[in-house]
Amino acid sequence: VQFVESGGGSVQSGGSLVLSCVVSDFPFSRAPMGWFRQPPGEKREYVALIMADGTTEYIDSVKDRFVISRDNDKNMVWLQMEDLRPEDSGIYYCNGIAKPTPPWGRGTQVAVSS
Repeated sequence: VQFVESGGGSVQSGGSLVLSCVVSDFPFSRAPMGWFRQPPGEKREYVALIMADGTTEYIDSVKDRFVISRDNDKNMVWLQMEDLRPEDSGIYYCNGIAKPTPPWGRGTQVAVSS
């Protein structure tokens, strides 16, 4: 199982980024996929989820600003982030929603300055 995230960077408040995740050796097309983040000095937290049928859910703080999407043919999942805020800073990870939790990738760093 491998999750490879990319697309992070440094932006100012109000900026936008699109994160990508390529998934391999995982039953991607049948699995819910999630984006998670780990703010500096804090624990990793759940951000957004997309089911195999495309149903999505988000934590309240990113609703109306982030959009999660997937392509089951390409084994990829994206997180489009708009109106970024300093509190969105952290390392972002994608992972399959499964038990046991698959190994985490290296993530991609997002830094939002005020």
